[in-house]
Amino acid sequence: MATLIFDIETIGTPWGEIDETTKAALIKWIKHTHDQDESELHIRNVKSQLGLSPLTGSIVSLALYDLERQQGVVYVVSNESTEAVTDSSYVIKTRTEKELLEDFWEGSRSYDVFVTFNGRQFDVPFLLHRSVANEVRPIVELNKHRYITQQSYPYHVDLMEELTFNRAMLRRSSLHMFCQAYGIERPKEARDSTTVAQLVYDKDFVTLANYNAADVVATTALYDKWKQYLAPASFINSLEF
Repeated sequence: MATLIFDIETIGTPWGEIDETTKAALIKWIKHTHDQDESELHIRNVKSQLGLSPLTGSIVSLALYDLERQQGVVYVVSNESTEAVTDSSYVIKTRTEKELLEDFWEGSRSYDVFVTFNGRQFDVPFLLHRSVANEVRPIVELNKHRYITQQSYPYHVDLMEELTFNRAMLRRSSLHMFCQAYGIERPKEARDSTTVAQLVYDKDFVTLANYNAADVVATTALYDKWKQYLAPASFINSLEF
């Protein structure tokens, strides 16, 4: 049994590099806002959220943790050669986005269980679409079945889905909120996409890697809680074989 826990960090494409048709599509609804200050605020919000879509953003960091081997690595997208150890003992390695994707998919062959937080809605679609953009063929089907009881190897345990009972809970809860509720220490402060973009701009790849790795550390602890108390018996039984 081999388990891989992962998380990505993304940034948006600079506004000036986006074609006019796409720009128009992103902000056309704002034309119905008559207040100039409100319109400018909406446009700033659109620009700040470009990194939330693989169609207007790219991957700048990918953190991976092999649960059984207790080994972690963070791939950061940079043209500069960097190899170091983060505060949480994850090795940092630099790649282009295409190399990062190639390494991820090739390595994915070796795993039986993949664990994410909100990976079904965000991380995996981002990885898939950025793979197409970089002409890299995905190898493992990570989103083939939503419900864990209908899955077989390789499993994709999306803890956002599992802990909200496939989003049946009324309020959407974050990774931080679940960690707080379960008494799991969060090794980083809350941040937003502008923080990641600034770290990339500053070429502060060690801090970026720490941010990314910290999410995987928290997801690993959350997975342990879920597996111990909430995981379906069919899933637990499958791990014994």
